[in-house]
This record gives sequence, C-alpha cells and structure tokens, in this order.
Amino acid sequence: MKIAIIGAGVAGLTSAKVLTQAGHQVRVYDKAPDVGGVWSRTRRYPGVTTQSPKAQYSLSDFPMPAHYPEWPDGAQIQAYFAAYAEHFGLDRVLRLGTEVTAARPDGSGGWLVESRPTGTDAGTGTSTGTGTAEAETFDRLVVANGIFCEPAVPAYPGLDEFTAAGGRLCAGTEFHEVEDARDRRVLVVGYGKSACDVAVAIGQVAASTDVIARQMLWKVPRKINGIVNFKLLLLTRLGEALFRYLRPGGVERFLHGPGKGLRGKMINSIGTVSIRQFGLDKLGLVPEGQMEDIVRGAIGLATEGFFEGVADGTLTVHRDRTVVRLFAADGRPSAELSDGSTLPADLVVCATGFTQEVPFLPEEVRERVTDERGNYLLYRQIRPVDVPGLYFNGYNSSFFSPLNAEMAAVWIAGDLGGLVPLPAPEAMREAVVEQLAFMDEALDRHHSRGAKIIPYSLHNADEVLGDLGLNISTPVRAWHWLGPVNPAAYRRVTPELLKRLRAQQAAVPPKPDHAPLTPTRAAR
Repeated sequence: MKIAIIGAGVAGLTSAKVLTQAGHQVRVYDKAPDVGGVWSRTRRYPGVTTQSPKAQYSLSDFPMPAHYPEWPDGAQIQAYFAAYAEHFGLDRVLRLGTEVTAARPDGSGGWLVESRPTGTDAGTGTSTGTGTAEAETFDRLVVANGIFCEPAVPAYPGLDEFTAAGGRLCAGTEFHEVEDARDRRVLVVGYGKSACDVAVAIGQVAASTDVIARQMLWKVPRKINGIVNFKLLLLTRLGEALFRYLRPGGVERFLHGPGKGLRGKMINSIGTVSIRQFGLDKLGLVPEGQMEDIVRGAIGLATEGFFEGVADGTLTVHRDRTVVRLFAADGRPSAELSDGSTLPADLVVCATGFTQEVPFLPEEVRERVTDERGNYLLYRQIRPVDVPGLYFNGYNSSFFSPLNAEMAAVWIAGDLGGLVPLPAPEAMREAVVEQLAFMDEALDRHHSRGAKIIPYSLHNADEVLGDLGLNISTPVRAWHWLGPVNPAAYRRVTPELLKRLRAQQAAVPPKPDHAPLTPTRAAR
C-alpha cells in the first residue's frame, strides 16, 4: 500500500520504519526542517532533557550511544532520531519542511493529501509560506503529529501595551537562546518539567527569574536520597502497578485490595523523601495532597538545580497564582498576578502546556474521531472506530513514548496485514468509551484529551501486543516487575511480525505493484 504519515517525530519515524519493512510504500511529511518532533532544533528550549533515562527512552532495536549521559539533552535526542532515520534508510521517504494542508478521504477508500513546502526558518521554526502545493493519493493515512504539536499560550489582556513597551511573550518552545534572557527580568509561567528546565537555564543569566505556578506539582528526585535511581521505583511493572488500572492483574488486585495500605506507604514514602531531600517545607513548596495524587496532575522529574536555585534566591516561585494581565508601568513592561501584585517582566516565557490538533482533517472526520469534549476516540489509542483507512500513532504519550510508539507501529502493520482480530465496531466503541471514563476518574481528566497513557505505559504495550500474540516472554515481564523496563527486550517483536506477514503473503497470490510515488501538482 501507499501510506502517508504526517509527522517525523518518534511516532512518525517508527511507523515509517515498520511499515517500510512490511513492504509498504511510505511518505513522511513534517513542516519542521529536521526529524525529531518535539526535539527539533526549531522547538528546543535551553535546558531541555529527557524525563526518562536514556535506556528507557531508547527504541528496541537502536540503542542510544554509550557516551550519552543518563538524561540526554534535546540536541542529543534529535541526533539520535536522525541517526535512526539514516540507519533504517528512512531519509528517502522523508519530506521535511513540508506542511500537510489537507488530508481527506478521496471517495474510493483512499486519502488525498495536499501539502506545500513551508520554507521553514531553521532558527525560529516559522513558515515563510513559500513553495508550490502538491496533491497525492494514498491508500492509508497515519496521523503522527503528536499531542504536543502546538504550544498553548494564554491570551493575556494588555499584550499590545506590553509589547509596545519592549516586552516579549513567547511559548517555551519558541525560546531558543538563553542569551535572549541576559540581564532581563523574566517570568516563567508554569510549574511542569519544561517550566522548571527553562527557569534553571534562564536563572543563570537573567537579572531576575520569577516562576508563576498555578498549582504545585509533586516532583520526583532523579535519585532518591542521592542513591536510588527513580527508574528503579517508577519505571518498573511494580511501579506502574501502584496506580490502579481498569483491567488489573493478580498482583495489582492485591495491591489495590488487601495490600492497599502497603501500596499507599510505598508511593507516599517517595513524597516524604522528596520533601526532605529538596527542603520543600522550608521553601514553602509542598504540594497539597499526597504523592499518590501525582498522576492527577503530572508526573514530573525534578530539574537538577531548580530547588537549589529557589533556596539561593536565583529563582522565586509564586505558588498558587496566575498572570491575569500584561501592561506597561512607567513605560516598562510588567505583569499583574492573580493576588493583585505586580512584577517587572521584560520577557514572559509560557510553559503552559500544549494542544493537539488535526486541522488538516476535514471537519466531518474530526467529528468522528473525537467526542463532544474533544477526547480522541481511538481503539488501543490507534484506530478510529468509524473512519476506515485512518490510524493515529503517538497518541499514547507515556514514560516509554518511543517504545509505545514502536509497538503501535507494529499494531498498525499487523492490522493492515489482517493479523489483528478486531472486535465488532460497537464493541470497539464501548471499549474506547470505557477507557476514557476510567482515565477521567483515575487522572482527574488530565489525560491530554485521551492521548496520554501515563502511568499505564506497559499495560498499553501488553494490550497492543496481546492482540497480535506477540508479547514478550513471561520470564522477561516478571523480571521487569523489579528491574527497570528495558525496551531492548522488545527487539524481536518486529522481526516476528514481519515473519508472520511474509508467511501470510506467501499464501496469497501477489497483486500488481502500485505505481511509484510521484506527486502531482495541484493548481492553486
């Protein structure tokens, strides 16, 4: 089949790699000038690192370079994905610097994809709007533009006055050079990992750095008591089992039944250590509730140097407050907070989350893949029930995003090959609604419109591979209960899928090959 993939982040690249190996003709579009998605040089902010150690953030059959630190930075991760693309020969199917402007059903079971070279500025990531439009028909479409595709920047009143006075407002992903903050008075809005990362980098050069935190979030130390790596606690099957799942296994039924007290002590002890290790009580930064509430907001890895910066006065955190307006005071850019206080603000960096949109899909398709609240209705986080020939990958954001994206790519290839025993449409629809209802309750609706599966990363992988009968061995999964999950344990999954596909294809008479992928010019 001819398959179009929108997005060249980890989900798009793994989809391209698996589908190409399965014998399909693939084309990957991305408006950025390089691969990597959120790790593109057009989106990297100073201080960005992975939230998972390199071993857990690796792909199953392509380990990260040995010289990489345990938590690689953004440039290293982008280089890793670029090397992955080159290693598996994906360079020839990439259409970088090309934006998909429309993708719609063509009326005969395929998809008409319209695209245009963006003339993307490599420094800012903005499009110059140049290039000639093209249109091409594909048999299938994979949406892999990610759930972090567009930064969400609040529409503050007074922005024009603020800007006229010399102030600058930008998203974290639009702030690329730490020198732009030198000797300036900076507000970082947000308290998630990206906000803390960029605040630490800015704090080293800015005249002042104030962090505006709407809500305190629990932060997990990279090393508990400076000794035990957090991956030994939360990046294991036991760590995942500490959070109640919709379809629990035997050990999970014990932990959330007779062993509930033990489970609570295990996870909340991490919170106790965090308070003591970071001195949160002395800093006035202890979140409300307990550590087990962490999944209801965001699971955040503590940024090295953040709490130290608060302690020494380099960073000032204004907890439980928001920015309500921007303005100019005596000709100087400023911001007013929700408690009525004001702060000087030459630069306001908003690390306030993202929105995931699919504007290239026609409205009637968008209405069929989302519910009335905008939640994505995807079976296994991959397949819309009511839109034939359409798949999503990367809408299963997790602690192990590369691994989950890779396993989703395997599922897509298996489904295209007829190896996935799908339930009836109504049963799939019921399963999707049930899963969303559970995530609403378990995560207090903090699930990125149904596209975030943290902390249920391994349950997702188990279910996806269970459909194909390709799950890794029971002894290895048992080992992962106490040891951190190693994606390399899944390296034989794709070869086994390809073996089954070849066996199936050998039993079916060959069909004529598709014509080469030659785009046609679309008159505009």
